[in-house]
Amino acid sequence: KSKGKPNGKKPAPEEKKLYLEPEYTKSRITDFEFKELVMLPREIDLNEWLASNTTTFFHHINLQYSTISEFCTGESCQTMAVCNTQYYWYDERGKKIKCTAPQYVDFVMSSVQKLVTDEDVFPTKYGKEFPNSFESLVKKICKYLFHVLAHIYSSHFKETLALELHGHLNTLYTHFILFIREFNLVDPKETTVMDDLTEVLCSSSGSSSNGSGNGSSNSAGAQNHVKER
Repeated sequence: KSKGKPNGKKPAPEEKKLYLEPEYTKSRITDFEFKELVMLPREIDLNEWLASNTTTFFHHINLQYSTISEFCTGESCQTMAVCNTQYYWYDERGKKIKCTAPQYVDFVMSSVQKLVTDEDVFPTKYGKEFPNSFESLVKKICKYLFHVLAHIYSSHFKETLALELHGHLNTLYTHFILFIREFNLVDPKETTVMDDLTEVLCSSSGSSSNGSGNGSSNSAGAQNHVKER
């Protein structure tokens, strides 16, 4: 775990978070009640619902990241970091890889793209069954997608503001968080790094029903290294 050096400078986590400013957190592209939108509709198979939403979130988050990708470089983002948390990628053999943020996001998007287009994992043909491992794969995908969203807020919110896309980002984040809470897809410990933002954005969007994931805003950065699978 990294420790701050006694150089008189304030550590990064103490810096003011622009994305928490009220004038920006109020920005949305719709005031729709997302809590209702994420609920499983009657007569819809749970796996079908998870598959449809997960695929949609993948495309939207990939698109959101693409708007700031030119600013996310190996020089500007030498590690995949969110506030005080650093993420590592683990390859198929379980080897830990320290990589830049753009490399990490590329790993995420490539691996997710491979999964959502695999008929054996995300079947689209009538009568084809979902694999037994489907829910665990969806959980893994959602965890990775959360990392990408969190990195955009943590490292590229200024660029998002300049592009006037913060309303889209806030709306996407709120919808995504309420979805993963509704179906317990991501461990609350994994999302604690953004609890301050989640509390602000989701408290006005009917998110209080689940409770899980509503941690103290002071808990951001409680873990320095988050391991991947």
